[in-house]
Amino acid sequence: MGASEGADDPHGDVNAKLIQAKEKWAEEGRALTGSTSDPRYNRLPPGQRLTKDFPVLDLGIQPNLAQKEWSLSVAGMVANPLRWDWAALMDQPQVSYRNDIHCVTTWSRYDNQWRGVAFTTLLAAAKPLPSAKFLMVKSFDGYSTNVPLADVDRDDVFLAHTWQDKPLDRDHGGPVRLVVPHLYFWKSAKWIRHITFMDRDQPGYWEARGYHMRGNPWKEQRYG
Repeated sequence: MGASEGADDPHGDVNAKLIQAKEKWAEEGRALTGSTSDPRYNRLPPGQRLTKDFPVLDLGIQPNLAQKEWSLSVAGMVANPLRWDWAALMDQPQVSYRNDIHCVTTWSRYDNQWRGVAFTTLLAAAKPLPSAKFLMVKSFDGYSTNVPLADVDRDDVFLAHTWQDKPLDRDHGGPVRLVVPHLYFWKSAKWIRHITFMDRDQPGYWEARGYHMRGNPWKEQRYG
């Protein structure tokens, strides 16, 4: 997961088998252990396995965007709707991050090195209204995912353009992806293009197909 995951399927047969498989996983509760843990004491969430690879998971189409073609728009319940192109993103304060990531398909990868723009910087620019409680994040491949505002208003959430000291490649969501490391990685939308601030929660691509509305790995919130 981790493509920019709408209720409508933009790709038809391209991802039909993948969708069916993931829906079956949700129906069967695949990989659920029935346990929970505390991230303060357990670095690896329940049911996860470590890998040194960075698996590629998406909806079957990978947008081929040059940096000069990329842009991110922000609208909805904000005082200041905005649009950042690549130059505007680079004009923001740049921050380095190191984190672990956890995919709902049970792999985890430790000590990822990133560089990007803190999501709190975007929040300061867009100025969410008091009524804003949730975000819908949309990607260039038709993917969408919902995230509570409280889960992105944190110092460890960011818009990434660099991974392991190299520009983020197309396979992993380049030129820019969202990274929300404390939630399952399907919430970290690749190829991010638009964010809508909302007063109520709505399901994104995988949430509409049986996945959890929040996705906390340590609580095993894999499925709804």
